[in-house]
Amino acid sequence: MDYSESDDYTAHIRESDKQVQTVKDHLLEVRDLARAYGDPLGIGHIAGLAGLLHDSGKYADKFRDYLVAAVNNPDAPPRRGSVDHSTAGGKLLFDLLHNPSADSAGREDHVLKMVLAEVVGNAIISHHSYLQDFLNPESESNYLQRVRDKPPEEIEFDQVKVRFFKWVISVADFQQYVNQAASELKTYLDKDMSVTYEQKLMYLTKLIFSMLIDADRTNTRCYEQGYPDEAVDEQKLFKQYRRRLHAHIESLGKGNHASSPVNRLRREMSDQCEQFALKPSGIYTLSIPTGGGKTLASLRYALAHAELAGKKRIIYVVPYTTIIEQNAEEVRRILKDNVNILEHHSNVADEGSNETDEQEDGLMNMRQKLKLARDNWDSPIIFTTMVQFLNVFYADGSRNIRRLHRLSESVLIFDEVQKVPVHCVSLFNQAVNFLRTYAKSSIVLCTATQPELDYVKHKLNIEAEAEMIANLEHVIEAFKRVEIIDYATEEQFDTNRLAAFVMSRVQEISSVLVILNTKTVVNRLYRQLIDYHLPASVYHLSTSMCPAHRKSILSEVKDRLDNKSPVICISTQLIEAGVDVSFACVIRSMAGLDSIAQAAGRCNRHGEDKIRCMYVIDHEEENLKHLPEIRKGKEITRKILIDMKGDARAHGGNLLSVAAMEKYFREFYTEFESRLNYPVPGLNKDMTALLHAARKDNGYLQYYQAQYGKPLPLFLANCYKTAAENFHVIDDHTNPVIVPYEEGQDIIAELNGQSSIGDLTSLLRKAQHYTINVYKHELEELSRNNGLVSFLDGKVLVLKEGAYNGEYGLNLENDSSLDLYLY
Repeated sequence: MDYSESDDYTAHIRESDKQVQTVKDHLLEVRDLARAYGDPLGIGHIAGLAGLLHDSGKYADKFRDYLVAAVNNPDAPPRRGSVDHSTAGGKLLFDLLHNPSADSAGREDHVLKMVLAEVVGNAIISHHSYLQDFLNPESESNYLQRVRDKPPEEIEFDQVKVRFFKWVISVADFQQYVNQAASELKTYLDKDMSVTYEQKLMYLTKLIFSMLIDADRTNTRCYEQGYPDEAVDEQKLFKQYRRRLHAHIESLGKGNHASSPVNRLRREMSDQCEQFALKPSGIYTLSIPTGGGKTLASLRYALAHAELAGKKRIIYVVPYTTIIEQNAEEVRRILKDNVNILEHHSNVADEGSNETDEQEDGLMNMRQKLKLARDNWDSPIIFTTMVQFLNVFYADGSRNIRRLHRLSESVLIFDEVQKVPVHCVSLFNQAVNFLRTYAKSSIVLCTATQPELDYVKHKLNIEAEAEMIANLEHVIEAFKRVEIIDYATEEQFDTNRLAAFVMSRVQEISSVLVILNTKTVVNRLYRQLIDYHLPASVYHLSTSMCPAHRKSILSEVKDRLDNKSPVICISTQLIEAGVDVSFACVIRSMAGLDSIAQAAGRCNRHGEDKIRCMYVIDHEEENLKHLPEIRKGKEITRKILIDMKGDARAHGGNLLSVAAMEKYFREFYTEFESRLNYPVPGLNKDMTALLHAARKDNGYLQYYQAQYGKPLPLFLANCYKTAAENFHVIDDHTNPVIVPYEEGQDIIAELNGQSSIGDLTSLLRKAQHYTINVYKHELEELSRNNGLVSFLDGKVLVLKEGAYNGEYGLNLENDSSLDLYLY
């Protein structure tokens, strides 16, 4: 058969029955799905154009021959990576649209189409890796190397182009589709003229890339499994959820303590949040004090606004995985739904940053199954972490950015927003502004201690009347249940002194929580108290333990608290943000004022007593050398404490007052001003500059002109790949490792077997609860001691039983910022 004259070029071969999906069918189906993603945002044809062209390179005889050889010789397939099928679609756009002498209706139309070629073309050529640099720090254009400089014969470009226009779409229809995409681009660029074109196009490129990857992988997965995904009626669900939430609230109103002042105020604030849902989508603040019913109140707003404004999903973004487990469990219980509420803690399977998989794209193997596993945040309600949210926008690897378009048409609740890492503040603000202005999302910044984010250069576009709660100062005063005792400015504590202090407290009251800044001192104090054989049960909490382990310990602690049994809990700061526990006494090692406030929320949380004491101490054994944010926060808090010691009326006479918080955050962000834009060591640029690539005062553009004697022949100069490779929410890169804790042993056994895509999706979601994140030096030590094994072609790491302790998890000491920003 003469393949060149027949439209039976293959895109994918189904594993189960060897049925073929043709290139034409795949391109048109991905186009339609990508367009469906983009249409609500007014960019459907731009996204559809990427889908239409992305795999056009599979019309090359080389790719067809590869698939035939691979099917006929499964035990000895052709060498990986020898066929490039992603360049052709980007080159076709570049050749047709990026031509200075091209005929066009006018200068503006011509420019729009050249920009369109760059935005969509980069997404196409990158869809098996990550967006390429238009101009990198070495004055090279990875994009131009692919679409302009690559020899056409290497990718059989002329044959591919002929077959594409013959079998997929006519030239005339293609030109009409391009015109529609260019019109959408103009409308997009005309929004919000206060934002630079470079920044607008940066986020648009990422959004189109996200839609393309998700459409491509979803279509491939559906073909592989033999049936389409079942559609979810989000609006129907949200209506049901609202009814169930109202029924739950009514039941609370009939409880024994429903008429108490605190509960009446909780209900009043909750009512205010639901009324606030009538306002247009925007960026709002919810400053409910700790213990004020923040989860329930924010859920009322989210469900009401999602129903009234036609949103597709509700996404809770929290700093700690401990909050994910607790809040998701509570929401499932209230809404009576265990199916449609997704927890996303971390990426269990590691995704190599420099890997491409073009050669494997037509065949099904374990790497392909991992790539296609349903991991795209398509649930109506999602709980995830700040690390994962930031990774979606900025981290390397296609798995992260695939989820970006799912943040559109959503209600996003950022719980404990003050925990945004300092070096990510500008990137966070710009991402949230983009979601508000261009992605039709509504955002709630939810915390008891609102950070003063308007003191930074790249500000949030918060609405004029943003606060959901009326009479905030009165509410804060009404919820005061803790007196803060300052020991930190008087003396320093070592572990012996602290242990003695804890013992003295537990002799007088039944429950004590100690929160320290590093895992090392937590472990040290825990072991010392265990050695004393106290009448109270002693528990340890840190990120060395997997989420399921921490959940089990917290459950035991809560049972003892409920039963008034003596209990001591020694924890890192993971317990202080949103975890619903109430101790009679809290001891907090001095840190930032926001952390002090969060720790106070674990003391007398439900007003069991009129007032209880929280003690702030200074622990001399904490090594904060690699924790600059905690160290500086501690210094500012000390100054405020000294102010109040000299004048009891200073800062409103209350360490946790709005005035004190404003002073704290103003000084904190001023101190870290040079880090807010994420400086990148070695590049003499910050992350925002790499991503925006403004043409004015751009050193890389100047270097390019000096080197080649002419300006860069592109409108865009963004360093996408370079920025992503240098982006880490946590400075030290970590690797996810599944641990053999309880059900984790069964998950490990199943992952070691052969699994379908559906099985892998389920197993990887379950495995998040049994995963810890391990630093490079810890990984090396575990490898030396034969403590690790790898599964699924090396993409999943598993800890051997001997390396995990039933009391405190991974038994390796390391003080780092990981406890601040869990995956």
